[in-house]
Amino acid sequence: MARLNLLEETRFEKLPVSVYADQDAGSIEIAARIAALIVAKQEKREVAVLGLATGASPVKVYTELVRLHKEEGLSFKNVVTFNLDEYFPMSPTSDQSYVRFMKRHLFDHVDIAEENIHIPDGTIPVEEVHTFCESYEHKISSYGGIDIQLVGIGRTGHIGFNEPGSAPNSGTRLVTLDDLTRRDASRDFGGKENVPVKAITMGVGTIFKAKKILLMAWNEKKAAIVKQAVEGEISADIPATYLQLAAQVEVILDKDAASLLTRFDTPWLAHDVVWTSGMTKKAVVWLSMKLNKAILKLTDEDYNNNGMAQLVTAHGPAYTINIQIFNELQRTITGWPGGKPCVDDSHRPERAEPARKNVILFSPHPDDDVISMGGTFIRLADQGHNVHVAYQTSGNMAVWNDDVIRYLEFVQDFAKAIDDDNGATRNIYEHVRAFFATKRPNQTDPEIIRRIKALIRKGEAIAGARFVGLADENIHFQDLPFYDKSKFHKEVSFEDDIRQTMKLLRDIQPQQVFAAGDFADPHGTHKVCFDIILEAMLRLRKTEEWTKDCWLWLYRGAWHEYPVNEIEMAVPLSPQETKRKRLAIFKHQSQKDLPVFPGDDPREFWVRAEDRTRETAGLYHKLGLADYEAIEAFSRWKFEL
Repeated sequence: MARLNLLEETRFEKLPVSVYADQDAGSIEIAARIAALIVAKQEKREVAVLGLATGASPVKVYTELVRLHKEEGLSFKNVVTFNLDEYFPMSPTSDQSYVRFMKRHLFDHVDIAEENIHIPDGTIPVEEVHTFCESYEHKISSYGGIDIQLVGIGRTGHIGFNEPGSAPNSGTRLVTLDDLTRRDASRDFGGKENVPVKAITMGVGTIFKAKKILLMAWNEKKAAIVKQAVEGEISADIPATYLQLAAQVEVILDKDAASLLTRFDTPWLAHDVVWTSGMTKKAVVWLSMKLNKAILKLTDEDYNNNGMAQLVTAHGPAYTINIQIFNELQRTITGWPGGKPCVDDSHRPERAEPARKNVILFSPHPDDDVISMGGTFIRLADQGHNVHVAYQTSGNMAVWNDDVIRYLEFVQDFAKAIDDDNGATRNIYEHVRAFFATKRPNQTDPEIIRRIKALIRKGEAIAGARFVGLADENIHFQDLPFYDKSKFHKEVSFEDDIRQTMKLLRDIQPQQVFAAGDFADPHGTHKVCFDIILEAMLRLRKTEEWTKDCWLWLYRGAWHEYPVNEIEMAVPLSPQETKRKRLAIFKHQSQKDLPVFPGDDPREFWVRAEDRTRETAGLYHKLGLADYEAIEAFSRWKFEL
């Protein structure tokens, strides 16, 4: 079992925390504990009572339990389950119901008895909910309570659906969902307006009665709320902090979800550290921001009073450290993202040669290129590099139905205007109107509508890339198969996607590849797209010599930005370039004003992009560097030799 070192100082943590290398390792550990309980109870001829959670967090736990059942004979005949919650109202046959979720991920694949499965009923009349909730509590008690209770944590800090304001002694009840919780669920329901406003949930007090509570959280999207739950003060604003009052709790995280805990984020405050160059840079930037002082103004006293005396003692005095880090940050700034020809490049982020580089910019969705690195995109084209853009997916999920009708009406009217109306467009138009009239929330569009939505986004992407300055032959639409396959199949092979990406890379043989490293994308597409690119490049590096001279740069910006200490190339933008970038984003009209999937940020994408690049420039200025209008930031992927 790959586990991180548990002997590190944890004095800031008010809950016991176990950190695993990744979600797979953590999920396997949780499943192993559940399996051990089931087997121990079987040997005593007793019932194992499990409290189960839904959502993305427990999916791999259930996958491992199914594997243990099928491959190692783990029986669930002595298992009784109680689920944490269910939307209200909610039909058990609905795609979004937790009944369907549990059947799909666990119950349909193991030998548990139907009568041993208990999930809050989302179909009962509202006037009967209180009686049902009391009965649910009594039923849990009749089995002697829950042995192991699994809980995830929402970004509001909710456990179950106990939203901010919940009491620590609350029981099973009907609750109103927080707006952020509903936004997070919007994709499953085809829009926030379709997400139920209420839910039935076990209370915090009900959860507390379990003999063991395991709170699990994975990936960096949960890191901020995990820090508050584990290190923060107990507060009704963060219901998960109530778990600090329970003696039988353990928090199980992967390293990304744990990344903001003090022992990982600012470890010099918790214990002695090895002052590597990366650790030093992170600490000095942190100190400068904390004290609101430019780096070159930091003193020995500042270091000593903020947990960094060891650094000054070993590598000081302060000014020596300050100069070193200031120079490192200064050297990340370049107006030549493709490398400046005919200069000493030993302290520049990119190579000077070749002066004209082959460049591929991979864009997961048809607008990520201009939103996240539009200024750099324009700069690369203006400076004469052979720039290609590859749109990895069609983005056809993120187009409003009204836009489809509007475009079809244009095509129909155009056909009439040139006397070429053969009726085909009319038939498609009527079919689409009829489908939308009866479309259920989150119902998958038929192929013809997906194609129309893809064409809408393709046209916008072409307009944006042309505005940047690309020739049509340098604009590539990969339409990777996984994107549509995942709408219909739970298990998707990415082999075709990888091979297609390998072919494009082989055809262009780039010296520079830009890829989205913004894995906070709430739909997961960015991470999948990056993994495809990485696997394609790793395979090519085994046999093709040109790949040794190919650098992979990661950009962010659509959802969040790199922290300053992680930036390895900072491309400053002038006010005029910022405006050009904005106009390129405006070519994506279907994503303006209100995109279909805005995430939890109410700002339009172009506003987010400008605000984030200005914020990055502002951070550089606060650290004592030049004052730019905006900065786009990149981090270089390091391939193992």
